[in-house]
Amino acid sequence: MKLNLGCGPTKLEGWINADKAPLFKPDQLVDLERFPWPWPDSSAEEVLLNHVLEHLGQTPDGFIGVMKELWRVCAPDARARIHVPDPRHETFLNDPTHVRPVTGDTLALFSQAFNRRTMAEGAANTPLGLMHGIDFDIEAHQVLYDEPWRGRIDRGEISAAQASEAARQFLNVILEHRFVLVARKAAR
Repeated sequence: MKLNLGCGPTKLEGWINADKAPLFKPDQLVDLERFPWPWPDSSAEEVLLNHVLEHLGQTPDGFIGVMKELWRVCAPDARARIHVPDPRHETFLNDPTHVRPVTGDTLALFSQAFNRRTMAEGAANTPLGLMHGIDFDIEAHQVLYDEPWRGRIDRGEISAAQASEAARQFLNVILEHRFVLVARKAAR
């Protein structure tokens, strides 16, 4: 099973397209902030949350609940593809329905290997993966730069490292982050 969660108007063939808005006529009407989700444990081989996660879990308990459900429905080694706006971009800042920034550092807190490493180092990171029995590894992270930065990189005027440094100083450099999480759990 493949889940396109918070599909909006973008429906994918061969996927279960779920959204809470009847306007989009999803395959299933589902409010992702109400638990449990309507799918069985370890049933999804792939999950897509395309510009959805930043809309969910305004409270810490709500966000952790979403991550617990995502973990629960993922099969062993399932891929969860998460696309989110950069929190320092106007597309994130201007939308009143965005309730939280989602970064690589946020998602790493749900990796038990990362939790163990930072605990051994004495870091102050909250080991959410260990605390809640969730274990997602970040398999890939792609950064999509906004213009004019993308064009400057493509023309060789600046390096990706220079654009990344600019993103620490300026708004509207990085448009979007795309993560691939892998559910680390034993086979049934």
